[in-house]
Amino acid sequence: FVPAEHHFVPGVALIVVGFSSAEAHAALLARPRRSLPPLFELTTELPYTALQGMLDEAAPWGIHAYNKALYLDELSDQAIDIVVERLPGKASPMSLLPIFSLGGAFADRDDEDTAFGGRRSSKYAFNMDAVAPDSETMAADREWVRSLWAALRPFAAGSGSYVNFMTDF
Repeated sequence: FVPAEHHFVPGVALIVVGFSSAEAHAALLARPRRSLPPLFELTTELPYTALQGMLDEAAPWGIHAYNKALYLDELSDQAIDIVVERLPGKASPMSLLPIFSLGGAFADRDDEDTAFGGRRSSKYAFNMDAVAPDSETMAADREWVRSLWAALRPFAAGSGSYVNFMTDF
């Protein structure tokens, strides 16, 4: 999907998922398209199972990996500044920072109504992933994840996050 001239170049991807009409999606994307025109764009229907596995190849079998995560109630200017400042500090081109906008069915439930804990009022999940092919790069990016987590922690209501994003060693 990524044009050859953009392969192996650091970048930001905006993945928008929804169950509304094409018109509703176009309205949602109008502001980001105006503010920061994309280098390329792919718009397609996708089965939910394909969406769930979209980032699987980012962590192939045998790779070194470490992650931490936080729920944020707001995407404040200060939190954005921290991300912008620290994102270039990662050592591995495989390390990533997916930020999930929460709402819809996630927010329609009470905190106690699901099989896993967490505040349903949170609006964003930050998943800081160190992914590296060797232990030296892994050590650097593990520290990158920990530093980013610590810098974002004051903007979170607690230190927890979604159960699939929890590792600690």
